[in-house]
Amino acid sequence: MAPTPKLLVVEDDPNLGALLAEYLRVKGFEVDLRADGEAGLKAFRAAAEARDRYDLLLLDVMMPVKDGFTLAREIRRTDAQVPIIFLTAKSMKQDTIQGFQAGADDYLTKPFSMEELVLRVQAVLRRSAGIGLGPEQPQQHSIGSYTFDVRKQLLRRGEEERKLTTKESELLRLLCLHRNGLLERRQALREIWGDDNYFNGRSMDVYIARLRKHLRADPEVEIINIHGQGFRLAAREQA
Repeated sequence: MAPTPKLLVVEDDPNLGALLAEYLRVKGFEVDLRADGEAGLKAFRAAAEARDRYDLLLLDVMMPVKDGFTLAREIRRTDAQVPIIFLTAKSMKQDTIQGFQAGADDYLTKPFSMEELVLRVQAVLRRSAGIGLGPEQPQQHSIGSYTFDVRKQLLRRGEEERKLTTKESELLRLLCLHRNGLLERRQALREIWGDDNYFNGRSMDVYIARLRKHLRADPEVEIINIHGQGFRLAAREQA
């Protein structure tokens, strides 16, 4: 099972901070909340020293003791990788520029929707996980008698060729990366739909059914439901 992303939220508004922390925990994140920039810096350094680093920082800008821009610049002196998203009422163009110059990966102005915030957090986490970590993922897969071209979103078998939709292609890519193992339902929903709510889950079931239909010509290829967990692509890989 993938580890739970650990977030540090630094927000001086106690009501908004508590609301943010609670919402993000419900959405599956581990969250620490601090009320000013100095407390945020101490929490960041303590986590780094304990080798329990944060996966992403959500920083308010206008805070007592130490503002968010200063906090980000101080963090960037020792950590150029940890993703930072600013949450702020400062909406002028120059503010946004200053935020990115301080080291932000994204910038969200208040008021914002919680749903949008979660989608941005997930997008930044995906991007950061893909930079310099591990080998490049394959763009061609053999699935029994089929071949799957990820970039072109094409599924081929002999002379037959089928163009997949973007979601079909993304889902089949994840299944291939977990071939003969477990693709966790929650992971697939988050990576492709951005949220693992009930309605997205039903949508994914529809796409799984479509992929089974596309692959049905080869009886040695099967997408198996693993009850309560996810899916397994059972297929041999041609030599």
